[in-house]
Amino acid sequence: MKRFDDQRMDILMGRLLQVGVLLASAVVLIGGVLYLHQHTGTPANFRTFAGEPANLRHIGRLLRLVATGDGAAVIQLGALLLIATPVARVLFAVIGFAIERDRLYIAVSLTVLIVLLLSLFHSS
Repeated sequence: MKRFDDQRMDILMGRLLQVGVLLASAVVLIGGVLYLHQHTGTPANFRTFAGEPANLRHIGRLLRLVATGDGAAVIQLGALLLIATPVARVLFAVIGFAIERDRLYIAVSLTVLIVLLLSLFHSS
């Protein structure tokens, strides 16, 4: 087994970010194709703004819609994966610094993770 050091951690974090962005992009692309197929012939209305429907704002409902092949839900899932990618990177950093027993960087990474999670789940 290779030794876990800063260089190996940097490489793994870079791969994590690459895979996360590519996965999110693929999901959004698939969702876009599904959405266009499902809404072929539907005229677009750009005169009024319509936000996301409530069923796309709650993860449980969103996943049920994804399971049915709803294009808009698949696009939304891709956006969530894209948002989750840097959060996963910070979580990986906490684990990596814990393996290295670097308390200062564990504390800094945990602080960043807490701020990220609070900003994601704070409802205004």
